Amino acid sequence: MALRSFLRILPMVIATIILIGLILGFVSKERISEVIGEQAGIKGVLIVASLGAILHIPSIISFPLAASLLRGGASVTSVAVFITTLTMIGIVTLPVEIKELGRKFAILRNSLSFIIAILIGLIMGRIL
Repeated sequence: MALRSFLRILPMVIATIILIGLILGFVSKERISEVIGEQAGIKGVLIVASLGAILHIPSIISFPLAASLLRGGASVTSVAVFITTLTMIGIVTLPVEIKELGRKFAILRNSLSFIIAILIGLIMGRIL
């Protein structure tokens, strides 16, 4: 059972490693730091929060990407927001959530999760 699970996620892991390599190969550390580093401020946080909310990447695959972003010059706050929005918000799955839970609840949950994800990232940035 474990082997089947591993083989099922292996293509995603390999694709993520390749994607990370391409991103880090074409995007300089200075550019990463400029866009989502400490000096980017709230603009950088909002960029990664939006990306995290839109992208549909399994958490287990997002952790290597987050580590690479940190090594590339991203701030702890930005990476924490990215990981948190990836796990808490689902723009891609929003239609299903609306169908199952109702429009008002789904939009309220995702909106509050977006705000909370930013707060979590800001707290993590201060702590770490």
